[in-house]
Amino acid sequence: TIPTKKEQVFSTYADNQPGVLIQVYEGERTRTRDNNLLGKFELTGIPPAPRGVPQISVSFDIDANGILSVSAEDKTSGIKNKITITNDKGRLSKDDIERMVQEAEKYKADDEAHQKRVEAKNSLENYCYNMRNTLRDDKVKLDAGDKAQMEKAIEEAIHWLEGNQLAEVEEFEAKQRELEGLCNPIIAKMYSAGGPAGGMPGGFPGSGPAHGGSSAGPKVEEVD
Repeated sequence: TIPTKKEQVFSTYADNQPGVLIQVYEGERTRTRDNNLLGKFELTGIPPAPRGVPQISVSFDIDANGILSVSAEDKTSGIKNKITITNDKGRLSKDDIERMVQEAEKYKADDEAHQKRVEAKNSLENYCYNMRNTLRDDKVKLDAGDKAQMEKAIEEAIHWLEGNQLAEVEEFEAKQRELEGLCNPIIAKMYSAGGPAGGMPGGFPGSGPAHGGSSAGPKVEEVD
């Protein structure tokens, strides 16, 4: 129903990433290639920070006339940009919409399987980089042996991810459980000993999303 508005928080995909590309699609499918590109814009000037730390708030606002406004704001710097998409600019026809709805139903199982795989991969990636950022924080004091063990396991997991982007859901989940089994007890031990001043960056792993939205949500340089 319209008017309606939705907001979601995204982050960066690389350390010191200076900007993000916001791409706006319409359609029913999970992959952008199967949907219709309405427009895109860039948000640049994001202050240097580790991957996953910046918070990019993206708002989708459709008014009573069907005009879509998409805006993005870096919550740290206040830098903003937006795009407005009207009904007469690149929108799908009624027949196109009906065709895409039928295709979405036809390929529903495949799309759901793809979505689950992406979520599992993103969850593992987010956990790896959240833990890596934690280890790099000066307020976090860990036993040297524990820290070295975590660093080695995290880098091995990131290396595994780079070479296994098309792994199955079960493989991503097993790798995350393996890493959590090593890291979580070490972090818990740190907390039991007093913990870092001000709390751990991003919160305790497994306690919820560190930077807004779903912990398995998109954390990529191109926001689709």
